[in-house]
Amino acid sequence: MALIQLSVGPLQVNCYILADDETKEAIVIDPGDDAGDILRIIREKGLNVKYLVLTHAHFDHTGANKELKEATGAELLMHADDKRLLESAANQGSIFGMRSSASPPADKYVKHGETITSGKISLRVLHTPGHSPGGICLLGQGMVFTGDALFAGSIGRTDLPGGDFHTLIRSIKTNLMTLPDDTKVFCGHGPSSTIGTERNENPFLTDDSLAE
Repeated sequence: MALIQLSVGPLQVNCYILADDETKEAIVIDPGDDAGDILRIIREKGLNVKYLVLTHAHFDHTGANKELKEATGAELLMHADDKRLLESAANQGSIFGMRSSASPPADKYVKHGETITSGKISLRVLHTPGHSPGGICLLGQGMVFTGDALFAGSIGRTDLPGGDFHTLIRSIKTNLMTLPDDTKVFCGHGPSSTIGTERNENPFLTDDSLAE
């Protein structure tokens, strides 16, 4: 399996392209912006994108949905609890003084425990609300893509509509901290990490006063 990471948009969202080396089928996770850059890689590698998967529906993670869907014919997948958030994507950026693009609706809503398969790529959906109601992480091949739930040394903000600190901490501890220490963590922003590193060093997870 090939994993390609690029930072897109003014908020530097980590967009991930996972491709089966044999079948060339691919999944794009969080196509937040810069559709041209994402499409160039897809075309250069000769990939057939089967799914666009959103870890959540904040505008900085959804900006290239329309262009990529039109160019590739891929299905857009997300959790149903972020449906209203996706519908408001075109207006969300104004809160931060930025322009944001409207997104087409999801083709399918995924649930906790479901598996998304493309070629030999298999990703299990983990529902991790707290940053947003429908936030999900994607687990497979010794990796977990955590969106804005878990960062290297931090966690996602919970002060936006639908966010809740205690829900997020519970989501992380229930769904992520139960994974093996050597599981690689690929975040929605910033550098990657491992579950073991975050278990031992992340102040939001090691400080009992924050987790109460």
